[in-house]
Amino acid sequence: MEAGIFYVLVGAVAVAAFARWRGWPAPLLVTVVALAASFLPIVPDLPIDGHLLLGLVLPPLLYSAALDVSFVGFKRSLPQIRRLGIWLVLLTALAVGLVAWWILPSLTLPGALLLGAIVAPPDAVSAAAIGRRLGLPRRIMTVLSGESLINDATSLTLYRVFAAILAGATLTVWDGVWQFLVAVGVGVAVGLVFGIVLHQLRMRISDPVVIGTFGLLAPFGAYGIAEHLLGSGVLAVVAMGLYVGFNAPRTDYTTRQQEAPLWLSADLLLESFVFAYIGLQFPRVLRDLSSESVGRILLLSLAVLVVVLLVRPLYIYPTSAWANFQDRRRLARMDRGIASGEFDERRRRSRRWRQYSADELRTQIVRERMAGLQLTWKDNAVISWAGMRGVVTLAIAVAAADLATLDTEASHAIVVVAFIVTVGTLLLQGLTLPLLIRRLGIRGDAEHAEDEAALEAVKAKSREAGKEYLAQKRVEWEQKHGAVDLSVFDAFTKRMTRVEKDTDEAQRVEDTSSRPSFDDLVALSKGWLQVRREILVAERDAGNLDEEVMRELLTAMDAEELAMDTRGATRQQGRV
Repeated sequence: MEAGIFYVLVGAVAVAAFARWRGWPAPLLVTVVALAASFLPIVPDLPIDGHLLLGLVLPPLLYSAALDVSFVGFKRSLPQIRRLGIWLVLLTALAVGLVAWWILPSLTLPGALLLGAIVAPPDAVSAAAIGRRLGLPRRIMTVLSGESLINDATSLTLYRVFAAILAGATLTVWDGVWQFLVAVGVGVAVGLVFGIVLHQLRMRISDPVVIGTFGLLAPFGAYGIAEHLLGSGVLAVVAMGLYVGFNAPRTDYTTRQQEAPLWLSADLLLESFVFAYIGLQFPRVLRDLSSESVGRILLLSLAVLVVVLLVRPLYIYPTSAWANFQDRRRLARMDRGIASGEFDERRRRSRRWRQYSADELRTQIVRERMAGLQLTWKDNAVISWAGMRGVVTLAIAVAAADLATLDTEASHAIVVVAFIVTVGTLLLQGLTLPLLIRRLGIRGDAEHAEDEAALEAVKAKSREAGKEYLAQKRVEWEQKHGAVDLSVFDAFTKRMTRVEKDTDEAQRVEDTSSRPSFDDLVALSKGWLQVRREILVAERDAGNLDEEVMRELLTAMDAEELAMDTRGATRQQGRV
C-alpha cells in the first residue's frame, strides 16, 4: 500500500511536471494518464478512506489557495461569490437530487439529495490553472477562487444534514439552517483565532524554517478543531488563510520568501496525487457494479452530468442580470440623493462616510459593493463553463460509500456518479474552456492599463514619503558622522536602493574614522524599503492598488533586501 502510494506520487508529479513544461493544464493531463494507466495490470489498487483523504488533502490546499486570494478583491466580489458558493450549491444539490430520485427511486429522497450535495461544489484548481495561463481578468479569477473557498463548506454541511436524515434523525428545514449557521459561525471563529495566533508568531519569530513549519501544521489544526466543535473546517482554514495572507506584507521578508516555494511544492504534490487518484479509481468502481444495475447507474451518471452542466449557466445569467439591475437602481437612488442634498446629510451622520465627499463616496460604494456591474455576459460565460469537479466531490463520495444506512446499490451508485461527473467535467469543460476563452477574446489587458495608472500614483506617493524619510535621516547622519560624509548620503539619495555603489563611494572617503559603516548604509536602505512597503500596504488597504500588483512589487523589494543581507553576510565571513 505504502509503496503503491509512493509510485503514484512520483508518477503523478512527473506527469504534472511535463504538463507544466509544455504549458498544458496539469490536472487534466494527470487525470487522463492515470485513467489510461488504470487498465494496466501492474498498476496497484489504492483504496483510501474518504474521510482520511479529506482531512489530509483539503486543509493544505484550501489554506494555500486562501493565502493567494486578494482579501480586498474577495470582499468586493462577495455578492457574486455568495451567490455561487452558497445558493448555486443548494440549487444544484436540489436539482440533482430530484433527477436522481426519479431515475433511481431505490436511492430514496434523502440519499438522492446526499448525492446532489456531493456533486454540487466545483473545484477551481483546473479553472484557475487555465485562467492564469491564458491571462483571464482578475475579476473572473477572484470570483472563481472565492467560490471554491466557500462552496465546499456548503456542500459538506448539506452532506452532514442528509447523512443524519439517512441515519434516522428527524430534522426540519430550520434544523438544517441552524446547522449551517453554527458551521459558519464556529468555523470562521476558529479560523480567525488560528489566523491571529499564527500572524503574531510570524511577527515575533525571525526563524523562517520554524514559521514555515507552524504554517504547515496550522491548517490541519484549524480544520480538525472546527470539525470537532461542529463547525466548518473548510471555513476555518479559509478564514485563517485570508487573515494571514492579508497581513503577510507586515511580516519579515524571509518568511514570505520561505513560504512561497513551500506552498507551491505542496500544491503540486497534493493536486497531482488527487487527480491521479481520480483516474486510477474509475475502472475499479465500474467493476464493483452488478450486471443488472450497471445500465441504470450509467444512465443516472449521464443525467447528473447533464444537470450539473446546465444548472450553472441557467442560474448564473438570470441572477447576474438581476444583481446588475438592482445595482443600477441603487446608483440611481444615490445620484438622486446627491442632487437633492439628502445624501450629504446621511453622509455627515455616518462616521465611516464622513471622510469622503459625495462623489468620492459614490466611487467607493461602486468599488466595494457593486462589483456585479463589472461582469459582462462574456465573463459569465467563462464562469458558467468553469464548473469542473475535483477532490471534494471524490473524497465525500468515497466517504459516503461507507455509510451503513445505504444499501449496496445506492453506495455504488453514489461513487460511480461522483466519478463520472468528476472525470466528465474535467475532460469536457477542462479541454474546451481554453477554446471558449480564446473565442470570446477575454483578457486582462484593460487591467494592465489600470495597474500602470495605479503604479504611477503609488510611485508618486512613495517618492514623497521617501523624501521625508531621507530628509530626516540626513539630519541624523550629519549629527552622527559630520558634513564630510554627506556626499555619501547624497549619492545614496540619487541611487535610492543601490547599496553596492554607495558602499564603494563610502570607501573612497579619506576620513575613515568618521566614515559611515556598511551597516549604516544597509540600515538606511532597509528603512527606505520599509517606507515603500508601508505605502504599498496603505494603498492596498484603501483599494487603490490591486493585491496581485502589490505582491509583485513586494517580491522585488524582498529580493533587494535579501541581496543586502547576503552581501552583509559575505563581508562578515570575509572578516573572520
